Amino acid sequence: MAIDMSEAIHQLMQDRNMSEELILRTIENTLLAAYKRRFGNADNAIVRFSDDNREVSIYAKKKIVDSDNFYDPNSEIELDEAKELNPEAEINDELLIEVDPREFDRGSVQSAKQTAHQSIREIQKDSLYAEFKDKIGEIIIGYYQRERNGTIFVDLGKIEGKLLKKYQSPREEFHVNDRIKSLIVEVNKNQNGLEVILSRTHTDFVRAIFELEVPEVYDKIVEIHKIVREPGYRTKLAVYSNREDVDPVGACVGLKGVRILAVIKELEGEKIDILKYDPDPRKFIKNALSPAEVQDVIILDETKHQALAVVSESQLSLAIGKQGLNVRLANRLVDWNIDVKTDVQFEEMDIAAESRRAVSELFGEGDEFGEEYTLISQLPGVNSEVAALLKEHEKDFIEDFLALSEDELAEMGLSKEQQGVLRDLIEEHIEIVEEEYSEEEPEEEEAEAASTQEEVPADAEAEEYECPECGAKITVNMTNCPNCGIGLSFEYEDDNI
Repeated sequence: MAIDMSEAIHQLMQDRNMSEELILRTIENTLLAAYKRRFGNADNAIVRFSDDNREVSIYAKKKIVDSDNFYDPNSEIELDEAKELNPEAEINDELLIEVDPREFDRGSVQSAKQTAHQSIREIQKDSLYAEFKDKIGEIIIGYYQRERNGTIFVDLGKIEGKLLKKYQSPREEFHVNDRIKSLIVEVNKNQNGLEVILSRTHTDFVRAIFELEVPEVYDKIVEIHKIVREPGYRTKLAVYSNREDVDPVGACVGLKGVRILAVIKELEGEKIDILKYDPDPRKFIKNALSPAEVQDVIILDETKHQALAVVSESQLSLAIGKQGLNVRLANRLVDWNIDVKTDVQFEEMDIAAESRRAVSELFGEGDEFGEEYTLISQLPGVNSEVAALLKEHEKDFIEDFLALSEDELAEMGLSKEQQGVLRDLIEEHIEIVEEEYSEEEPEEEEAEAASTQEEVPADAEAEEYECPECGAKITVNMTNCPNCGIGLSFEYEDDNI
């Protein structure tokens, strides 16, 4: 007895959004479940559909046996009974005998219904999983449905999404039926069904918003190098253009700021800094600290990515930002450790050794001056504990070490033996050029100055004068005031003139 199921298939295709192939497979599993419940097993059951798939029938495959060997009516049929169905039937042949669905009892029908419902749920789950798995990283729009334990459940049409508390911006607040635009970040299958996790705090959410609002970003004319974000407070984007005639920052801002305003509105007023990416770390760091104006950027340690940004006093608070937010985001954006100082603070800093090293490396003068090694830790065979101790006291440059006295090194914790070993290492690996001075001969500069001065009368050396700047007592043999340090010059009149 065939079952006309054309209407049922059509209804399932509309209501469940299932393909005809999946529906036919579900019907087959349902009939086999009913057969198994009715006859004990379904190993010999066969389900067949008509050519147009409008009708379905279920058959039992039975083996023809002699009446003396007949014992299983579910899988065997006697020869006499088989000949009534097919006169050409012979022993050991197999016959397909159609089963009337009315033979199924109530329990069999109930089992079939449960199987059908379960199959439909699994098919829907697999279908939705495949659909939403391909949408990870895309923007989706839904509507606020309810909230539980901080998690917002969003109606996405076919399924319900979850906007977890940790993926919600701290400044945003939603109410029932509010429209919510979010990013699909995760899709999972579990016993309860399909779970779609949404986010409004990911950096990719900002990237996707810009792709929607800025055609140049969508078309890859302008590309986003990197995005860093403190959700609800501030976002920094580094952009660059693949075409010389397109300004990447201007394209993202839009005419009269229309594009950036649309993004800010979507992010509920979150501040956005758009800056130009530059492969030069100095320029990139200067751009990253926007909206502050940076006077100069000095690379302190390129290997460790340490840099110093110099700003004016009026720009210091702007460069650092509220609670250090601006400089913290800039650090993450450029992947450098940036220290912000004012120009006055910079002048007070002792970075002579770093500056000389940078100049030496820049002009390739390292070998000429014997500065192949600039740090104590770079010396071959140096004691690691000694190097760490000097670094802790910020005296790890060789020049800084040589400028310290034995007492100063002892106060830092270095014994005389350790100092001696370290000085021997420096002498072994570094050529130190020192200018020698004689006690009897003046220094080069003093000798040069002395040669240009007029000869001082012998009787005038004992005379004392007052410094024109501070009034301290001075003599003619002095070149600088001992009190204020001003340079001195004496002129004498010839009495014979």
